Order: sequence, then C-alpha cells, then structure tokens
Amino acid sequence: MQCSFISKFRSILFYIFVFRWSLGNHENFALQNADSTNFYITEKNRSDIKNGSILRLTTSPSQTAAQLHERIQSSSMDAKLEALKDLANSSRDVTFAQEFINLDGISLLTQMVESGTERYQKLQKIMKPCFGDLLSFTLTAFVELMDHGIVSWDTFSVAFIKKIAGYVNKSAMDTAVLQRSLAILESMVLNSQDLYQKVAQEITIGQLIPHLQGTDQDIQTYTIAVINALFLKAPEDKRQEMAHILAQKQLRSIILSNVIRSPKPINDEMAHQLYVLQVLTFNLLEDRMMTKMDPQDQAQRDIIFELRRIAFDVECEPNNSGSIEKRKSMYTRDYKKLGFINHVNPAMDFTQIPPGMLALDNMLYFARHHQDAYIRIVLENSSREDKHECPFGRSSIELTKMLCETLKVGELPSENCHDFHPMFFTHDRSFEEFFCICIQLLNKTWKEMRATSEDFNKVMQVVREQIMRALTQKPNSLDQLKSRLQNLSYTEILKIRQSERMNQEDFQSRPILELREKIQPEIMELIKQQRLNRLCDGTCFRKISSRRRQDKFWYCRLSPNHKVLHYGDLEESPQGEVSHDLLQEKLPVADIKAVVTGKDCPHMKEKGALKQNKEVLELAFSVLYESDEYLNFIAPDKHEYCVWTDGLNALLGKEMTSDFTKSDMDTLLSMEMKLRLLDLENIQIPEAPPPIPKEPSNYDFVYDCN
Repeated sequence: MQCSFISKFRSILFYIFVFRWSLGNHENFALQNADSTNFYITEKNRSDIKNGSILRLTTSPSQTAAQLHERIQSSSMDAKLEALKDLANSSRDVTFAQEFINLDGISLLTQMVESGTERYQKLQKIMKPCFGDLLSFTLTAFVELMDHGIVSWDTFSVAFIKKIAGYVNKSAMDTAVLQRSLAILESMVLNSQDLYQKVAQEITIGQLIPHLQGTDQDIQTYTIAVINALFLKAPEDKRQEMAHILAQKQLRSIILSNVIRSPKPINDEMAHQLYVLQVLTFNLLEDRMMTKMDPQDQAQRDIIFELRRIAFDVECEPNNSGSIEKRKSMYTRDYKKLGFINHVNPAMDFTQIPPGMLALDNMLYFARHHQDAYIRIVLENSSREDKHECPFGRSSIELTKMLCETLKVGELPSENCHDFHPMFFTHDRSFEEFFCICIQLLNKTWKEMRATSEDFNKVMQVVREQIMRALTQKPNSLDQLKSRLQNLSYTEILKIRQSERMNQEDFQSRPILELREKIQPEIMELIKQQRLNRLCDGTCFRKISSRRRQDKFWYCRLSPNHKVLHYGDLEESPQGEVSHDLLQEKLPVADIKAVVTGKDCPHMKEKGALKQNKEVLELAFSVLYESDEYLNFIAPDKHEYCVWTDGLNALLGKEMTSDFTKSDMDTLLSMEMKLRLLDLENIQIPEAPPPIPKEPSNYDFVYDCN
C-alpha cells in the first residue's frame, strides 16, 4: 500500500514540476530528503520514506556528480573550496557516491592530493585557513566515498600513501586534515596487506606519539586505532619487535597520563581502542603460552636451577662434589619443597600447553622482582606438614593457565567490546605483576582454607572467584587490585556464597519436586510473555562495518499482535522506543522459516566477516525467510541476544533454551515455591482484597524519619 502511494506521489510530483513547469528531460531530476542527510530517493529506499517527511525536487545524482566533478577542477580557489565542501556532504549518499565513482572521481581526488594541492601550498602562508579547509574537504569526501565499499583499497599509489603519511608526520597540521589522514591510514592497513607494508614504511611509532600528547580525544582515538591496526596486521615475527619499540617510546605511560588519567571522560570509541590495544599486548604472550619446555635444553633447565638457588640461597655444586646419588637426592628434596609435581625432573611440569613456558617465565619474574615474597612463600610451605603445604610450582602453573583464560590470551579482540582495565596500563610488565599479586593471594587463601593437597582444585576455584570479583570493580591500579583482593578473603567469599545460596535455595524432597513440576509450565509461559513483550518494545542494533567503525544503527520490534516484525535504519541511537510508523520495513512472522545463531549465520560465513572472533559469534543470530532471504542481527550484549533468540523461538513454537531463560526459571521458580510454602496455618486469607481506608480529615502532618 505504501509503495503504491509513494509511486503515485512521485508521479504527481514529476507531473507538476516537469510538465506544469515545462522542465524537459525528467531523468535529470530526482527526489531528495530535505533533512540533514540529503539522501536521494531511489527504488531501493523509497519504502523508507517516513510519514511527514519533507522531500525536494533536485538534480539527479548523475547530474550532480557530473557538475561537482567539473566544479572541483575549477581554477578559482573559492569556487573549488565550495565545490569540495558540497562534495564532502553529498558523498555520504551511496547513490551519489556510485555516480561520482563512475566518473572516476576517486582517481581525481587522489590526483588532487598527490599533486593538485602542491600549487596551493605556495599560498599556504598567506591563505592557511583556506588551504586547511580545501584539503580537509578533499579528504573528507575521499573517506566518505571509500566507506561505501565500492572501490578496493588496493588501487592506490605509493605517492598517495606518502602524501597522506606526510600529513600525519607533520608537527603542525590542521586538526580536521590530521583526523581524516589517520582514518585513511587505519583503513588502508586493515583492508590490504600490501598497503600495510607500504604504510609501515612511511609511518613510525615515534611520529604518532606526539598526537597522543595533545588534548583532542578524537585525534588520540584515531592515533591509537592506527597503532592497533599496524599491530594487528604485523607478521608474528615483527610483533615482538614492534612491542619493544612501543616500550622504548613509553607508549603505555603516555596513554596513561594523557588519555586514561585525563580530566575528560573516555568515550566509547576510545574505550574500544584501549581494549584492543590491551588484547593485542597480552596476545604477545601466546607464543610462550603455547611453547612446551624441552627437558634437554640446558638454558631452560638453568631457569629451574635459578629458582632453586634464589629460594634456598645455594650455589650450583661442581660436578665432582659428592656422589651423583647424593646430589640427585638433594635436588629432589629441594624440587619437592618448590612444589613441583615431578620432583626428579621438574622440566616435565612445563610440557603442558597452555600455559607452557609462560608459567616458568612468571615464576622467574616473581623470584627476581619480588624475592622476599618468593622466599617467604617457599620456605613457609616447606616447613609445614606435608599435607598442608601449598605447592608453589603446581600453583604457579595452574594460576598462569587461569589468568590466560581470564584475559583471553590468544583470542582476537571483539568489534563491540569496551572492556579495558586501567591497571594494566600502569606497569610495563603488567601481566607478570598481575601474576605476582595473584600467587600471593593463592598462598593466603590456601592458609585461610587450611587446605591440603586434596583441596587443590577447591582452592583454585575460590581464587578464580576472588580474581573475577575484583576485576569487575575495574581497579585503577595494581595497588588498588591488591587492596580489593585483600578484602575478598575466604571468609568473605563464604558469606557471599551463602547469601547467594539463600536466594537460590532449592529443595529436593519428592513433594517439593512434584510441586516444581506442576509450577514450571506456568513460569515458562510467564517468561515467554515477558520475552514477547520485550520484542514488542524493540531494540536498537548497531551496524558494524569491517572497513571502519561507524555509528550506524537500525531498530527492530514486534507488532503488538505478534504477527509482524517492523525494522528500519536510524540516523542516531534512540533515547526510547521507536514507533512502528518510523520503521518502514516489515517481515511477517508467518514467513519466518528458522532462526540460526553463531557460525550458522549468513553474515558470519562471509569471508573475513567481523574477523569472526568469539565474542561477535556469540552475539550473532539471523532470521531466515522465504528461500534465500535473511535478516541479520548482532546483539548489543548477551542479555539482548538471549531475549531475542528466546522470543523468536517462542514465536515459532520452539523451546527457549538460552542461559537467560534458565536463570529466570530458577529465580522465578524459587520465589514461587517460597510463596506457596509459607507457613499460613491458622491464618485466614480473605477472599476479597481489604477495603481502601478513608482519606484523613487533613494532610497537616509530616513523618519524621529521624
């Protein structure tokens, strides 16, 4: 109905403006949104026209593109500047962009950047603002055109890359030009391995560092994004070298001082880039984590000898001192005190991957940099009774493995995560320091639990819980982490567990189980209604581009009668619900064939789709309809993912199986059971609610809470 109306509406407009005003060649005209987007109305997007939208008749995209293509080559600086400004605004529309690119517009812009701006640089001193605007609009138009994904990034010359890199390397450059140049370099590196090589030759970390020391958070964000892109695309053998350069240039301390501890609040994009840098830094540990120890490697065995020497203050005995049996016995005794599983050949303890050699690295770091704490732990446990000693070696290996799992070492960064920890930017060896804090926590918890060797796994579970609870509070420094872990003693963990257990109390007697089975269908129906109501409220989903992160949104909601899914693009993230009238696309529920999740989703099967990292896969789902049509989703978080997959399965008459449903079932079932099992003996429950009391004669009273 709406499409038919729009088609007639367009015909009427063309009749009025073309025939009534005698404007020939109607193909040279088109309708355009009169709002801030200025997007052209086409056959593909005409259904997106909202009720009450104001449209204007203007020149067609092809005509506008041809005119701007000619105008930006004007010899007049003012005319050229105005044309580039118009081009930057128009390039956001994919319809116009396609027409301009068909005229070889991208090549024209790159030529202007490579050589066309040279003749204006002579005028830069006397016309500096004009030159900055000219270049800014040129680069803005280029970025907008490339963001549509029509042209491959592999087509650009070395001269163009050198020119863009030159703008970044200059000490004083217009802010807008610098921001666009950084954005272009990031996209080049992420989208082409060949361009990565060329950009890496033109840009050094030392040239990027000054941009982090300013106060413009957008420039800082794009700078870190370029560093992350170079880090991510670097060959494995070059990443350690790059990390060494970053350490030499004191990148961590510069970010800590100028970004994390800046008085300005950190926005979402900056938080994401800091998270990516954190993940890439920890991923440098993956090689050691996945390297087994070679029991025959003397250099590796010397590390174990060093641990023994520091702990017991002994020097390596010469080969002729005492019998071989005596020395073996002495080594075995000491290795047992150090807590290794294999007392004869402790090198065998490090053949498990993960954590491999990373565990031995951590132990050596702890022994050398926190020597007093190391000696205290080893000697303290070696003097205990055998059954109560905390095995330092075994504990260190399992703890290292746990920390790698917690920090997801070796996994690619997620596209929509902002979970960075400020404390990891406060030390050059943050992972090792994190380990040192946690191994002392483990020893403390072992003593508090009065644990024996049989309780090892129980202690590790408590330590994991202590660490996870402390990390959720996002400590700003390692000292703050120590303080919070100190407060999370074993006694405190027991109190927390007891409190949670009381809230989730479960009864196992037969009559109670029968009552649970009777109540469960009612609770499941209640959960189903809640899910469908949430779908009716709708959710804003973010569009994630593999080229460059952009804040583009779309909204989807279920109709009140549960028969139609309404969805459509949004200009910005909404503050509340979006009405059905603003969502022009429709999908009848009756047409839905299936709901698929994770790797089975069409948008997750595409080559390089969202880097296919674990977190994005866990939030992806698709609605399949008709023969080969699908509607793809990436939920903003796990909660929304569960709500939507549950709701869609409920619409299709399938079982709701998400973790969220199980949690809701347990909570609601527990509450309902407790209500039904209340001791109401000899208490008469009225059939009707009690009457509402009469109003007081006056309201001249106040209740003093004190």
